[in-house]
Amino acid sequence: MKEIENRKDIEFLVDEFYRHVVKDEVIGFFFTEVIELDFREHMPIMYDFWESNLLGTMTYKGNPMTKHILLNQKASLTPEHFQRWLQLWEEIIAKHFKGTIAQDALKRAQQIAGLMQFKIQQHSK
Repeated sequence: MKEIENRKDIEFLVDEFYRHVVKDEVIGFFFTEVIELDFREHMPIMYDFWESNLLGTMTYKGNPMTKHILLNQKASLTPEHFQRWLQLWEEIIAKHFKGTIAQDALKRAQQIAGLMQFKIQQHSK
């Protein structure tokens, strides 16, 4: 296991995560049926997002909140879905990485999940 140090590490982390997510019984359908992601387009965005969040590169330009609010309108995102997303994220990090940035990746994912749930709930009222 190693620390998350560069873009290559971010790409590995995100790729591993998505390999598991798309096959997952709880949340996989969001990625394969509800929105049918174009992974060639989506993955570089995710690399930028996590590289910006974890390494401070500021390469990400976008609004993930809006995308998830729209996704929730197509298929309801429940607390169980966010919990499963976090569980998979944590498992991938624990299997491959250690150190300060790996711990930050766990903390930031928890913050993001909490904020998204809050914003989706507020928007649904």
